[in-house]
Amino acid sequence: MKVLVTGGAGFIGSVTARALEAGGHEAGIFDDFSTGHEWACRGRRVYRGDIRDRGALDRAFADMRPDAVLHFAGKIIVPESVTNPGLYYDVNVIGSLRLLEAMRTAGCRRIVFSSSAAVYGTPERTPIAEDAPQNPISPYGRTKKHFEEALEDARPADGLGYASLRYFNACGAAPEWGLGEVREPETHLLPIVMRAALAGKPFTVCGTDYATRDGTCVRDYVDVRDLADAHVRALERLKPGVGNSYNLGTERGTTVREVVAVAGRVLGRPVAFVEGPRRPGDPPELVASCSKAREELGWTPARSLEDSVRAVAEFVRSRGGLEAR
Repeated sequence: MKVLVTGGAGFIGSVTARALEAGGHEAGIFDDFSTGHEWACRGRRVYRGDIRDRGALDRAFADMRPDAVLHFAGKIIVPESVTNPGLYYDVNVIGSLRLLEAMRTAGCRRIVFSSSAAVYGTPERTPIAEDAPQNPISPYGRTKKHFEEALEDARPADGLGYASLRYFNACGAAPEWGLGEVREPETHLLPIVMRAALAGKPFTVCGTDYATRDGTCVRDYVDVRDLADAHVRALERLKPGVGNSYNLGTERGTTVREVVAVAGRVLGRPVAFVEGPRRPGDPPELVASCSKAREELGWTPARSLEDSVRAVAEFVRSRGGLEAR
């Protein structure tokens, strides 16, 4: 099928576009390139535009006539959402609603949405199942929750088939495709650790006083190539008028200190760090229950955290660093 990938020049979107093509689908990219990269979508049909621009969306739909949408475009930095919530509501909610309107006009009735474990906030218990209470503690998480609700409202009104994929912590790279995470400023742990380690500089661990086994945040790290596989599986199983939400993780929690130790083992030398204050909007622990994705999508993650770290190291070395270019 023909699939329009919003945010397809970014980290997860670009890897998923390649996975779509490997699965026999056609991927078109819609991106404003504010954080994405042209090198990440070479060889594909590209529509340059902002999801808040209804005209740009309509032109893309009229030209490509996609059968479905994979929606990655949005703002993703939790601390930034705390200091600038209006921007997050503008892009993640209003922009996404304009995308839905454009889909409705074009008669496109299938969408897979890049959601987040941030919809849960600080969970009452872990691992977290899809029916756990949703109490997001950051504007970022609330914007994801709002659009999930909009999808559910559109389902009976428009006959929409959707899947909301709630990522836990995306990591890794796809060096076999020349793809990985490049962002300035970088906010995700693995690229930060690798940059620091390869430059021989310490990095800052944000928060060491959480009620966890070593005082640092516990997260469920899932490889981007496994996430891409889940998107393709969810897309191929969409049915008109049916909506579902799925957690995507490994069902294993790893602390920041443990991630640093894994990176050190892969690199063959210790990774230096210093202790810093907590980031606003970070819950202590997020670990997924993925039984629903396993049972309904036939999806299980195939890669370990060490696999992800090796992939990031290979990607970084292949680029001679992680500067955006």
